[in-house]
Amino acid sequence: MNRIEGKIAVITGGTQGLGAAVAQVFAQAGAAGIVIVGRGVEKGQAVADAITQKTGVPVEMVAADLGDIDDVRSIIPATDKRFGRVDILVNAAGLTDRGNMLNTTPELFDRMFAVNTRAPFFLIQDAAKVMIREGIEGRVVNVGSMSGLTGQPFLAPYAASKGALATVTRHAGFSLMRHRIHVNQLDIGWMNSDHERKLVLSETGDPDFIDRAAAAKPFGRILDPLEVARAILWMASDDSGMMTGAVIPFDQSVYGGYDDAPVPAKKLEE
Repeated sequence: MNRIEGKIAVITGGTQGLGAAVAQVFAQAGAAGIVIVGRGVEKGQAVADAITQKTGVPVEMVAADLGDIDDVRSIIPATDKRFGRVDILVNAAGLTDRGNMLNTTPELFDRMFAVNTRAPFFLIQDAAKVMIREGIEGRVVNVGSMSGLTGQPFLAPYAASKGALATVTRHAGFSLMRHRIHVNQLDIGWMNSDHERKLVLSETGDPDFIDRAAAAKPFGRILDPLEVARAILWMASDDSGMMTGAVIPFDQSVYGGYDDAPVPAKKLEE
């Protein structure tokens, strides 16, 4: 089903994991052109070439470090130069580096907010200007996190940055409404990505940790990148109607519902 036929999409974090899954799903759904953004040029070009070869959709790789504001401000102009418009922006990139309230450094805090909050803000700004210029009823999808509601003790700056992103989403959805630009957010839970597996393995030394933990979940698994990508496709397409400023949980938990009051399992360590 060609749900975004003829649309031009920009996807940050599109060189791996969730972002690559979104690019694949978008190409299959009829996109006319896709720009994927990431730091790894070789990896990104391989993803772009594979999608183009499989679907015939032109996919361009733009190398950018989202912690560098000059790189961020180059992404939409590069897309505009190549395709002449931007219909969809998906902010799927994100840092999940660990840090708690006692050991987070200013450097980690600043980097986390630069990538997870500042980059989406200015990408929305740049994309909105192109959408307004072209008279496009555009759609922005921000990938947030259930951790943005409170977050695990070891994700203090990450939780704060994703909580801030939710405010950016609501504000942009409200502010850009008269321009008919939709801005929504999908707050995802624990996802079974290659990056997450590597990160958990480095922390636990246990290659079976995720599979064992997932088996104990209500649905017997954790999120798969492709199912998240399909939800993002719905939000990026006309199927989501006039929805804007919405922050939607996508997880096997209901915030506020507990068998017991949630408390930290142990004291923090520096």
